[in-house]
Amino acid sequence: MRTPILFVMVLLAAVMPASAQRVAKYGADFLAGGVGARALGMGSAQVGLASDVHAVYWNPAGLQGLDRASVSYMHAERFAGIVSFDYAAGAMAVSHRSTVAAAWFRSGVNDIKNTLDAWDPVRGAPRPDPSSHVTTFSAADQAFFVSFARSFAGGLDAGVTAKIVRRSIGSFADAWGYSFDLGLRYTTGAWRLGLVVQDATTMLQSWSVDSGRLSALADVFGDDLPAGGTELVLPVVRLGTGYRLVGSESVTTFAVDADLAFDGTSANALDVADGAVAIYPRAGLEHAWRDLIALRAGISRLLVTRSDGLDLSPTVGAGLRVGRFRVDYSFGDFAGLSSELGYSHRISASVDLDRLRPEPEP
Repeated sequence: MRTPILFVMVLLAAVMPASAQRVAKYGADFLAGGVGARALGMGSAQVGLASDVHAVYWNPAGLQGLDRASVSYMHAERFAGIVSFDYAAGAMAVSHRSTVAAAWFRSGVNDIKNTLDAWDPVRGAPRPDPSSHVTTFSAADQAFFVSFARSFAGGLDAGVTAKIVRRSIGSFADAWGYSFDLGLRYTTGAWRLGLVVQDATTMLQSWSVDSGRLSALADVFGDDLPAGGTELVLPVVRLGTGYRLVGSESVTTFAVDADLAFDGTSANALDVADGAVAIYPRAGLEHAWRDLIALRAGISRLLVTRSDGLDLSPTVGAGLRVGRFRVDYSFGDFAGLSSELGYSHRISASVDLDRLRPEPEP
């Protein structure tokens, strides 16, 4: 009877601030998995490379690489199917030098059993016919992105993304968060260089808790129940470079990225300055033939630990383009080749629409 209740409390304890305001190490981690099976098959190395509709996530400046309007959708099952992830996005050019885009994300655990009403705190026992009092709820995180990109002289593109995050744990707790991402991309010959400051303004997540719904648990957990408050999600600096080697019938693309985080998560990354900065390196490779079939591979996670030595999380993927329609697939895991968290299959599809980028004015 108490197991689902304990699960609710673990969820709340994981996201609720212990004080009125604190820095959250994983406050928007549901977005960290990335989007687009092409990008994920390349180890998520996309900061300098992204130039399609998925740039709304990776680097808004890359939206200027779109030749025509495009829409995309992706679904993934994470952690052996426990967590479902959905993403949809659309982008279109509004002028020769400007592009707008919007995206929606949802990551959630559905059909969690709620047994609070099935327990009689007065009797200290389940109510008669307890199953009739059991309901279900979802613990879900959602995000809404709106992006604008513009080109400047000399191969420089710039972009900005406004982000709204909505997080909820059934009717027990919910939060709103707001921030901006800023991005730059520079193209010179076959090279592309990218820079993104994620959550540049620092994301504020304000939590509220329905203490009345949880008061029945006071006799089990004491008075130390979660309370509302504000979390701060600190900025992350993302650097990336990509190189395209164009042949007569094929294109081979290389990409290397590195994220610099300052929130104390160095236990899961390469760290410098005594853990003050965590570095997350990534690398990817794609070989496309006649813009029809593509094969991909990458490394989305690279660690060197004292106990296990070198620890890698490889990814692989493939893509097929037929006319304006493209479908991509990627396969990876969450914690190395021996992961116990399960493997993940990601499938995304995108369609180029009739609307072309306007020609420059004479």
